Amino acid sequence: MNSRQPIPVVVLTGFLGSGKTTVLNHLLANRGGTRIGVVVNDFGSIEIDAMSVAGQVGDSMVSLGGGCLCCAVDGSELDAYLEKLAAPVHRIDVIVIEASGLAEPQEMVKMLMANENPAIRYGGMVQVVDAAEFDATRARHPETDRHLAVADLVVLNKTDRVDAAERARIEAALGTLCGPGIPVVRADHGRIDPELLFDRRPWTETRGQLSFEDLLAEAAHQADEADEADPADEAGHDHERCGHVHAAYESIEFVSEQALHPRRFLDFLDRRPAGLYRIKGFVHFGVPGHEERYEVHAVGRFLRFAPGPWGRGEARLTQLVLIGSGTDGPALLRDLEACREPAPRQVPPESMWGVLRYADRPADTPAED
Repeated sequence: MNSRQPIPVVVLTGFLGSGKTTVLNHLLANRGGTRIGVVVNDFGSIEIDAMSVAGQVGDSMVSLGGGCLCCAVDGSELDAYLEKLAAPVHRIDVIVIEASGLAEPQEMVKMLMANENPAIRYGGMVQVVDAAEFDATRARHPETDRHLAVADLVVLNKTDRVDAAERARIEAALGTLCGPGIPVVRADHGRIDPELLFDRRPWTETRGQLSFEDLLAEAAHQADEADEADPADEAGHDHERCGHVHAAYESIEFVSEQALHPRRFLDFLDRRPAGLYRIKGFVHFGVPGHEERYEVHAVGRFLRFAPGPWGRGEARLTQLVLIGSGTDGPALLRDLEACREPAPRQVPPESMWGVLRYADRPADTPAED
């Protein structure tokens, strides 16, 4: 990760039994070379011993016992944990907070938004929903509706346990409970593409012992062998999808040597379809007073810009990757093409106000030549 940019903090929420820990384990097992800092309220089935043996999480993992993160740990204590994880020595790329099943997401988001540590930034809230227990969960926990209303991305987990008609009914209900345009990602066994939340980096380091990722991969391989040995096990892994989760998503790339008009680009982001799960990359606006590079990060409806200097000799380009499912790729590219601005120096500076509303902080470092 670029050390000049703050580390995103993603909040993973969902009621007891929804599959949060399964999702987190999947992210950890399929993270590539990405270094994930983990704050966990309930350990659940996370392989803590494997983490210790592998030495991959170690100081990059903190345990918060004694109840919900949002109510048992005050803001200053959470800030201290995040400061520890954000220390440069750990070289963390992303921090994931797995909240207790009874946590109040709104309070957690407020705590993170109020955090003044420039090394971290709020990266969005992901709500995990149990498809098989959807109605029962809402009956037991009426606050479910409130939690869904503030989510940036919803993972509808355990879809393998409901038929197509039931899944469609639940998705229709989520469409009314979630905020406008909030995307809903289907999953079984917690398998979502990690690229929906963070960049996976290639392994470049050679280690003298098994990494945590290697241990989880070996455990998954042994589980697969056990499933194959028992064909009657209907709860076994779907081997095709387990190894190719990304096949359910489309990735679209957009590159422009011309600057983008900030207002037209914000209009594009406001209109993005629910099937567009993630947008990442860098944008060149070139507006007077705002010639720096703007990193853009969107997870579901969450949006954040991070201004920073261009590298020495770096070409002023807009480079975006859009990840989604069921989206019209050519139409998205046409919409982005319409955002091009041939004369950015003539665009008034106030056109950047919309972008700056979503910026982590004003850029205070001059662009390099």
